[in-house]
Amino acid sequence: MADPDTHDQTADFEHIDDEVCRSFQRSIEIAGRKWSAAVLMASMRGARRFVEYRSRITGISNQLLSQRLGELEGHGLIERVVVPSTPVQISYRPTDKGASLMRVLHPLVEWSVDNDPLNAPPG
Repeated sequence: MADPDTHDQTADFEHIDDEVCRSFQRSIEIAGRKWSAAVLMASMRGARRFVEYRSRITGISNQLLSQRLGELEGHGLIERVVVPSTPVQISYRPTDKGASLMRVLHPLVEWSVDNDPLNAPPG
């Protein structure tokens, strides 16, 4: 006999076809790449210049930060703005698409706080 609790948990996912599942997988892989979420979070919290990202993301190298900013720009999640001045000024900001992604990831942030083993009380 099927467990009724298991059926309740899977019922909302039965309508998802294989193509939607592949699309979801691609989206999760973009957000789940190492440092991507941290870069997006820094962007949402106001980082605009490269040095601001570096100061807000502990442990990321310049090379990896540059790579992630470029990838997120390529996916339309961050916009790179070049101001033709002397010297040239480059800034980054979240696009509407990037902000939308962070809004839907916010429940995951809350879930991680509640379920991170490092936050568990000793026992």
